[in-house]
Amino acid sequence: MRETWASGASPLPQSAEDEDFARFVADIRKATSIDLSQYKEAQMRRRLTTLRVKHGFADFASYFKALMNDGRLYNEFLDRMTINVSEFWRNPNRWQVLKDRFLPAMLKENPRLRAWSAACSTGEEPYTIAMILDSLQALGAASILATDIDEGALAKAKAGAYLERSLREVPPEFARTYFREENGVYHVADRLKKAVRFEKQNLLLDRFGEGFDLIVCRNVMIYFTEEAKQSLYQKFAQALRPGGILFVGSTEQIFSPGQYGLETAETFFYRRTV
Repeated sequence: MRETWASGASPLPQSAEDEDFARFVADIRKATSIDLSQYKEAQMRRRLTTLRVKHGFADFASYFKALMNDGRLYNEFLDRMTINVSEFWRNPNRWQVLKDRFLPAMLKENPRLRAWSAACSTGEEPYTIAMILDSLQALGAASILATDIDEGALAKAKAGAYLERSLREVPPEFARTYFREENGVYHVADRLKKAVRFEKQNLLLDRFGEGFDLIVCRNVMIYFTEEAKQSLYQKFAQALRPGGILFVGSTEQIFSPGQYGLETAETFFYRRTV
């Protein structure tokens, strides 16, 4: 039987709360390979406590048991943990720089461009890459990988159906060309859906591929500890080919990129140097 606040259970003392959450972090890592200790603890703990209390669990021990036996609860946990908030052409001036400056130069060097959207959420980011490549007549020869830890988000991405608010930054000519509206839902063009390969991946645990011309990972690093961020920047740099570009979010400037074998190519764009 679920132990709830309503049943009269009292909040744990602070030290017991700390132990309860630490045990939850250890249990989640053992059961799922998701390492919550590499996320900023205050943010993650506050977010998951709100979710736990919403469902009436008095502690993380009882919440963990429920997660392991209820797929719906587990998927909600993943969704809350990863903050699946995205939109097409987020910070459009940065995408314009990618379209006008970096991609044309990269395509001259290698028409069979390899791109990776890491932590792609519900797909807006890799589809933005796809429509830009298509506008440059380079989509057919390109390879676009999109990965995320959340299977629910990946399912939505593969479906390619979005509400109007997700398209608010899309240039009008791109909106007309790459979306079909039906009953208030905007469907991504099939040629974009066919061009993107979606896969499940744990950024903090799984090995990365290599030889990518472009890696896009935006508005994700802000949730990780400094140690986890440093490890990821190193892994991203190694996954790029020499001269390849890493494109990060507007709050994720890399200080001292040289320590990762990167150099600043433009605001929020970093080039692998070796």
